[in-house]
Amino acid sequence: MRGRLLYVVNSVEFFLSHRLPVAMAAQQQGYEVHVATPLSDAGATREITARGMMHHPISLSRRGTNPVVELWSLWRLYRLMCRVRPDVVHLVTIKPVLYGGIAARLAGVPGLVAAVSGLGAVFMDGRDGIVRRIVHGLYRLALGHPNARVIFQNPDDRAALVQIGAVRPEQGRLIRGSGVRLADYPYLPEPEGRPVVTMAARLLRDKGVDEFVQMAQRLRAEGVDAEFRLIGSPDPGNPSSVAPSDVERWRTQGDVTLPGYRADIARQYAESHIVCLPSYREGLPKSLVEAAACGRAVVTTDVPGCRDAIEPGESGLLVPVRDVDALARVVRSLLEDPERRRRMGEAGRRLAEREFAIERIVDAHLAIYRDVLARAADRQEGDD
Repeated sequence: MRGRLLYVVNSVEFFLSHRLPVAMAAQQQGYEVHVATPLSDAGATREITARGMMHHPISLSRRGTNPVVELWSLWRLYRLMCRVRPDVVHLVTIKPVLYGGIAARLAGVPGLVAAVSGLGAVFMDGRDGIVRRIVHGLYRLALGHPNARVIFQNPDDRAALVQIGAVRPEQGRLIRGSGVRLADYPYLPEPEGRPVVTMAARLLRDKGVDEFVQMAQRLRAEGVDAEFRLIGSPDPGNPSSVAPSDVERWRTQGDVTLPGYRADIARQYAESHIVCLPSYREGLPKSLVEAAACGRAVVTTDVPGCRDAIEPGESGLLVPVRDVDALARVVRSLLEDPERRRRMGEAGRRLAEREFAIERIVDAHLAIYRDVLARAADRQEGDD
């Protein structure tokens, strides 16, 4: 037995889509795997337990700000860690990192792995200074574990937490995204016919949904003959979510196609010619990793995470954030240049094979677990 491994994630669906391959590989290596998420989908929970992993329901609201409720969530995480007694806890997304890191220190968990898959709105320009200082303090407290490794998806996030003193440089590890199973995202030639520009994301303002819709409206008004496909659904648990009324208004206007949430993203990209994500900030967006694997040219914003998911000028093009004019201009240039799109798609597939293959991502995580366990054993021998 390698040890007992506890994942803490704010969504069971996110665990299944972004961390399941790592957890399964750890299980095959001999780890006893526990997963703690809020209850939402009974079928998703059963998928975890059917694989021989133990699921623990937790109370963790993604948008909650009530201090009493948040302290109760922290207390419940502490009690869970005392009961499960993991050798390593792997925390994924912002609240699990902040609350789980504090709980792990209080519970005396020997090893901590924190996955920073984006720093959230508080690190964007113009945010409230008091709130930012509070969050900085929480990061310093949560990541101050003596045996911690912090996984970043882009160097900007790592530099930000090093700068505020939350992470020591030697603690950081850079892993570019959560990986993709290349066989599930085959590289196929562009389809014939009317070009399709696709954005696949939760329908959040800070994903650049408004900019995508405005870009589509502008190009359609200019007479550009293309379909602009916005795949995804609102996320009521996120304060940045668009309202259902916005979706209905866009549907009525007819400038964008709105198929809602789709699980067949590989097929959607195979039907597309350009993949677009005008987000304000990311960790490293899985949608662009999947686009690279499918061999599609990408247009995205020059912000942390997004620019790290492409090779600028090779597999995709960057535009300034919130700049609809630039977005429309660049997308139109690619619509009018199929040969350039083809070259970018080929470069994207090579990038995916080199950097984003799930096997590479899994091996990097398992190496971190071994490192943390070895350091925990050394500390235990030193104490003895």
